[in-house]
Amino acid sequence: MTVTWEELGWERVATGVGRCRLPGWDCTAGLVVGSGTALLIDAGSSLGEGARLRAHAESLAGQRVTHLALTHPHFDHVFGAAAFAGAEVYGPVGMDALFDQHQAREALRADAIHNGLDPALADEAVDALPRPRHHVSGEWTLDLGGGRQVLLANVGPGHTGHDLVVLVPGSPEVVFCGDLVEESGEPQAGPDAVPSHWPAALDRLLDLGGEDALYVPGHGAVVDAAFVRRQRDALATRFGVSR
Repeated sequence: MTVTWEELGWERVATGVGRCRLPGWDCTAGLVVGSGTALLIDAGSSLGEGARLRAHAESLAGQRVTHLALTHPHFDHVFGAAAFAGAEVYGPVGMDALFDQHQAREALRADAIHNGLDPALADEAVDALPRPRHHVSGEWTLDLGGGRQVLLANVGPGHTGHDLVVLVPGSPEVVFCGDLVEESGEPQAGPDAVPSHWPAALDRLLDLGGEDALYVPGHGAVVDAAFVRRQRDALATRFGVSR
């Protein structure tokens, strides 16, 4: 029996493209279905959440998840990554080196626990955290078969020192923004943010997607280009960045 996006609590954004808002931190995960392939965008906040995401994605795609793109190195987006064994993992250049640093991994663990993740789940996720095999420094076209291609673009730094977005061409075009864009609250700027570059990262994101694209934030509802532009201007004002 075919399962629908809605039955699993997912929002269908375009043909073969959807997202879900995960409980707890309202973090977005995305799915792009190709021909014999499936790309998941971000992996959730724990191995258990990653396993549930994988089960949902594979039910919707009718095949296993073959590709995983991690938008940035925060626990609510990467701690489920080890649940996707066998998938080709993509991340912004430098994320792999970050995951190799004991201090950075401990900071991820501490941030997760500070935000309410059970310490045992945080330990489990950190111990299993995979390094991206494919490092995106500029733009990377990923062929998912059946005429479907997606563009992985390293537009950061901004929200972190390593920010990746995913553009899915089509009608409409869909841009998965990671936490460069947030709709359900003010964009969060932690100690690894690069505020002086964040507005420029959003300019590059808008250049990629254009005026008619749908922009899927890391947290919150799908937005349009006007919303992203307003957030860009608000961030420039907040951080004193000249326009």
